[in-house]
Amino acid sequence: MFITTKDNIQLHVEECGSGTPILFIHEFGGNHLAWEPQLSYFSRRHRCITYAARGYPPSDVPENLDDYSQVKAVEDAVAVLDGLGIAKAHIVGLSMGGFATVHFGLMAPERALSLTIAGAGYGCEKDLEEYFRGVSRTVADKFESMGSEAFAKIYALGASRVQFQNKDPRGWADFAARLATHSAKGASMTMRGVQARRPSFYDLEDGLKAMQVPSLVMVGDEDDHCLQPGIYLKKTIPACGLVVFPKTGHTLNLEEPAKFNQEVAEFIAQVEAGAWHKRDPRANPDQVMRTD
Repeated sequence: MFITTKDNIQLHVEECGSGTPILFIHEFGGNHLAWEPQLSYFSRRHRCITYAARGYPPSDVPENLDDYSQVKAVEDAVAVLDGLGIAKAHIVGLSMGGFATVHFGLMAPERALSLTIAGAGYGCEKDLEEYFRGVSRTVADKFESMGSEAFAKIYALGASRVQFQNKDPRGWADFAARLATHSAKGASMTMRGVQARRPSFYDLEDGLKAMQVPSLVMVGDEDDHCLQPGIYLKKTIPACGLVVFPKTGHTLNLEEPAKFNQEVAEFIAQVEAGAWHKRDPRANPDQVMRTD
């Protein structure tokens, strides 16, 4: 089905299952199809929704850069819930989708039952912030000049993607094949409009400290530029847990689908049981051992 955003963009939406809703938001290198292992698993007891972000066919591919931004990414997620008549959902996002999930919690916390923030952090490290913005623009240029089919062969072998290839060559090949079908225009616009312009988590500290939505951060231990931002989110968001996947890169939900599903399922179960709380104030990080 398609839903229409408030700025008249058509978004392709798929859903399955019944129960408490879960909205899955995909990464830059993926699309709505990348959540298949999660839809197959969680639809047994949840209403699962995924969608192709703007710029990702069969959703519309706007040609104006101003039609792409971090704010619009969150507004699109809210539009999907509105279009399906869903008041609140568990929000699960990977990478670019993880950034959208963080901003969803900041912009529309009343619509979120929980936030699962996976593989999010590229561009947040302050010493690499300008480098990231520059390399994002270079990636955009490459998609435009080479086309998706050719550039996918390079992008899919990034430093935090080869772990997936080593563990599961067939799964990685499916990921790379999907990447090769991306709209070159949509990919370049997304890189320039969303990735290269989004704020660092470290610039959002006041909002993150005030965000009360139950949250789970997930990161691979070889996804180097997400590790420290993930720890920062854990320390800053009041009701936040952290899971680190060993010997794992960026594409968490596909590289380690069973572990990903298990961790998210346990998190959602605790949230729905009212058992996922803010950190106990007695767990003072300044204390090493209690002496009195």
